[in-house]
This record gives sequence, C-alpha cells and structure tokens, in this order.
Amino acid sequence: MVSFDDFSKLDLKIGKVIEVNPHPDAEKLYVLKVDIGEKVVTLVAGIKPFYEQDSLLGKQVVVLANLEPKTLRGIVSEGMLLAARSKDDLGLLTCDKKVDPGSKIG
Repeated sequence: MVSFDDFSKLDLKIGKVIEVNPHPDAEKLYVLKVDIGEKVVTLVAGIKPFYEQDSLLGKQVVVLANLEPKTLRGIVSEGMLLAARSKDDLGLLTCDKKVDPGSKIG
C-alpha cells in the first residue's frame, strides 16, 4: 500500500514531445526532447517497436518529472514516460484535452 505522502512525492506532469530521434546505440529506444513547462528534458524510452517517430511529435504525454536521472546506453534520461503495456502492445498515457506543458497531474 502506498501512502498519500509517498504518492505526493511523485511529480507527474503533462509534457509535449518536441523532438524524437532514434537512439544511436539501441535498436528499441528513442531519445525524446519533451517540454514539461519550466524546462525541456531528455527522455530515453523503449517505445520504438510501438510508435513511428513522426507520430510522437506534438503528442501530449504523462511524464514522471522528478525521477532520478539515469544513463541509458550513454544518454542521460531525465524522467520517464508513463505507458500501459499489454502482452503484445504498449500505449502511452496521454491527455484527452489540450493543456499547457507542465500541467500537474494529481
């Protein structure tokens, strides 16, 4: 069971994908630039098998913005995209209405 205090430590925000590139050293990874309001962050995400590069541009996604940075195949990822995974597919958590990048979730 997660306490409310623990949940409130998560900084979940809406981000707007502004750039997408294949990771130079990983077949299944993209390197994304995502506007989360006060800054643009770099995210490394294993979503390449599920999304075409161009389909991600401009997409509003849910980002865990205060995750400890992690280096993935030589590139620092500054957060995490949230997604739901089934047996054969993956779907990004998105916002169904246009909101400003950096809008808080909670």
